[in-house]
Amino acid sequence: QKYLCSNCHNILKKALQTLCGHRYCSACLSWVVRNNKNAICQKCKEEDPSTLSEGSLLSEERAFGDVAINEEISELRVHCVTLGCSWSGIMKHFEEHQSLCEYALIPCHTGCGHVVMRKNLADHLENGCVNNVTMCQKCKRSLSSSEYQNPFQLVFYYFLSFFFQQNRSTSLMTKDGCRFSEVGCSFRGSKEKMKEHEKTAVGAHMLLLLQHIKQLKASLCTAAKAANGFIPQSELNLENKLHVFENIVAVLNKEVETSNLEIIAFRRQSELDQNIIRGLELKIAELHRCLTQKDAGLSSLHKSLLFSEQASYDGIFLWKITDVGRKLQDSVTGRTVSLYSPAFYTAKYGYKVCLRVYLNGDGTGKGTHVSLFFVVMKGDYDALLPWPFRHKVTFMLLDQNNREHIIDAFRPDLTSASFQRPVNEMNVASGCPMFLPLSKLQSPKYAYVKEDTLFLKCIIETN
Repeated sequence: QKYLCSNCHNILKKALQTLCGHRYCSACLSWVVRNNKNAICQKCKEEDPSTLSEGSLLSEERAFGDVAINEEISELRVHCVTLGCSWSGIMKHFEEHQSLCEYALIPCHTGCGHVVMRKNLADHLENGCVNNVTMCQKCKRSLSSSEYQNPFQLVFYYFLSFFFQQNRSTSLMTKDGCRFSEVGCSFRGSKEKMKEHEKTAVGAHMLLLLQHIKQLKASLCTAAKAANGFIPQSELNLENKLHVFENIVAVLNKEVETSNLEIIAFRRQSELDQNIIRGLELKIAELHRCLTQKDAGLSSLHKSLLFSEQASYDGIFLWKITDVGRKLQDSVTGRTVSLYSPAFYTAKYGYKVCLRVYLNGDGTGKGTHVSLFFVVMKGDYDALLPWPFRHKVTFMLLDQNNREHIIDAFRPDLTSASFQRPVNEMNVASGCPMFLPLSKLQSPKYAYVKEDTLFLKCIIETN
């Protein structure tokens, strides 16, 4: 079912997929859009009219070539349904077979009104076509092919049959030579190149065959005159036979022209498809860029939301640090020397601050102590606040058994740059480089680290 057009219900040809997910032949979609204003997908109507949306509106610009389904269709096993034909193969070779099928019914090109099998066209032109006539050079009477049959014609027929039989045998024996080499084609190559050559050189082969037939006519006329004297009727028969073959060649040339036009149309459609594909690729790249920007925006909003959830607006902040063992090791190796806490505030429109901890120490406490610092950050309301920052800051490391908390406090040095109004995102950190000995942090006597987690608390006196 997925290989059928939503409009004509036949096998998809140059499948296009619409925004609603249904598929149409390229020609069918063009016809539907051209003949219906605000065309709605018929499949959407049939499946559930209540779900019709903007995506159900049909438009060539909003449809895209379904390369995958076209590839699947091209590999489908099919057979010719023309009566008498036993050909079978894959879909991508079917159109080529249609142009060559000997059992296909085609109209006679002379305009006689007859429709004949392709394999019977030559016989029809020779024996049954009322429009296939030759003018007698002596009496100027128009004669049909059936009116001037004679034994010499049979000789000519058998000679041509013998020639084509020999040519077929030669082509079978010669692996790298063109089967039209007997009439002058010099192309040689591998089996694959030979197949491509015979597809593209049909017109040239027909011209070579026509030239060869003319040479046969001249040779046979000369032979007949030498053997029997001047025989006008035989020459007339030869001219008629030549006329028949010329008509056959004309039919073949018309088919070649038709095939060439189809190839040109296919190439143009292919170029249009490539342009559409390039346009879709650009759209996809643009959508990917937009998605990347939106992902970045969502990530930023997520971080902001996370900070907002963790933020405090009363000057009291509790910082939970997990994976202490790994983070301490990272601090020792220098991979992550320090950690910043989320920002918190002294009031809703107050100072914006955060904490900075060095688990393996910094400065005078490096390698021996945990160092804990206070950082004044650039806030949205700094212009309305008094500077320098002058509030007392108290640090606490909580004993999770509630026995012995580690407490340290300081008042800001009003001359220090750390407590002036921030010019950059944050000022230089200031605090306690020897806040807690590492030996005490890691001692099993205390519960400062429990289940690989510790809690730091900061209290800012805002009164």
